[in-house]
Amino acid sequence: MRIKSLALLRQEAAESGEQTLKRSLGAFNLVAIGIGVIIGAGLFSLTGIAAANHAGPAVTLSFVVAAVGCAFSALCYAEFAAMVPVAGSAYTYAYATLGELFAWIIGWDLVLEYSVGAATVAISWSQYLNRFLGTFGLHLPPQLMLSPFETATGADGSVVSGLINLPAVLIVVVITSIIVRGTSGSALFNAVVVVLKVLVVLVFIAIGWNYIDPANYQPYIPANTGTFGEYGWSGVLRGAGVVFFVFIGFDIVATMAQEARNPQRDMPIGIIGSLVVCTILFVVFGYVMTGMANYTEFKDSAAPVAIAIDKTPYPWLGQLIIGAILIGYTSVILVDLLGQSRVFFSMSRDGLLPSAFSQVHPRFRTPWKSNVLLCVFIGLFAGFVPIRVVGEMTSIGTLLAFVMVCLGVLILRKKQPDAPRAFRTPWVPVVPILGIITCAVMMFSLPGDTWLRLIIWLAIGLVIYYTYGRKRSKLTSTAP
Repeated sequence: MRIKSLALLRQEAAESGEQTLKRSLGAFNLVAIGIGVIIGAGLFSLTGIAAANHAGPAVTLSFVVAAVGCAFSALCYAEFAAMVPVAGSAYTYAYATLGELFAWIIGWDLVLEYSVGAATVAISWSQYLNRFLGTFGLHLPPQLMLSPFETATGADGSVVSGLINLPAVLIVVVITSIIVRGTSGSALFNAVVVVLKVLVVLVFIAIGWNYIDPANYQPYIPANTGTFGEYGWSGVLRGAGVVFFVFIGFDIVATMAQEARNPQRDMPIGIIGSLVVCTILFVVFGYVMTGMANYTEFKDSAAPVAIAIDKTPYPWLGQLIIGAILIGYTSVILVDLLGQSRVFFSMSRDGLLPSAFSQVHPRFRTPWKSNVLLCVFIGLFAGFVPIRVVGEMTSIGTLLAFVMVCLGVLILRKKQPDAPRAFRTPWVPVVPILGIITCAVMMFSLPGDTWLRLIIWLAIGLVIYYTYGRKRSKLTSTAP
């Protein structure tokens, strides 16, 4: 339960030299990083699912409700990020308020969100790449698109076994090489990718606006069927729970605090700004999509945007959307890898992980060994494990981190009310408490197998902590 003092954290933030991360990110870079991971392929699929099954055209209200729920946590993240501008995000904040054991649990738990999530997205990216190339008559050999545990049936009925999902491995390697060469270069690449996929969303909105049929908005909130969550206001709330996971990602901005040029000012802008921009885009996107086609048409569709595009005379727009999904996945992989390496960097500097994870490249000033090790680990998962085993990106780790950060703000306001805060979460304790309640409800709404995976993963982490990290922690020598 030993706590890392704010004074020690601020000392680390003020350090300079070859073994420190380079401060090269401005407010725009941080907002772009947040947008880069928030706007992914989920926008093009979950919007239709939430509209068809729960909210109808009122899916726009579901986006607003979900954004408000995220905002509670975002405001708490912003206070910590400005107050303790070091890498590590929720891990570091838990270390300063709840103690080392809780910090380890959060740090280990975030691996589920970042590393396993990056592998899953890489596999899906590979599938979309094959579909995109197929529109031009190009097809990659199935042996190089599948893991050794998967098979594909050809047009002639022959069964082919996979060898390696090569595109998934290559995208991880390419993104890692960009990250290793410097955060500013990674931020520039991410900014370009973000601009491209935001443009695609804007193109869809601009073209689709001309094909809106006002009749599709009647009724705006369909009458409830008698079952909670099936239309009506309960459907709007259930829809918010579905689209909530589209917003997850702004927390990764907090992992970059030690590379922000002016963290006290720029971190709150990056965290809250990315959430605001994405909320506006999502609401308008949902409004246009449900106006182009009746929400009932999206039922049981994995590609609801394609249904909306069919209402226009522009079939090329479908290819553009697939391109946007590819671009979106690329930036999600990049930001996931950035976030994971920064969490490991902080855990390594604290002695809880081997020193290799915190060794900084003398020229690029990035934790390059951590990046390379993660590249190998994630690349193996992406290339040799089926997507059904890797599983969908789990959100339970993120929600747990949100709860810890909100709780941390409450604790620190009580223990150190006079500590300098460049940004203060408004309406404390109301905002943190609402953040805890919102995220806890989301966690308990998740299926049992998600909780089982979390418990098993945390058990493995605790074994590592008690056999390695606890004895080598840099706070061991100062513990009473």
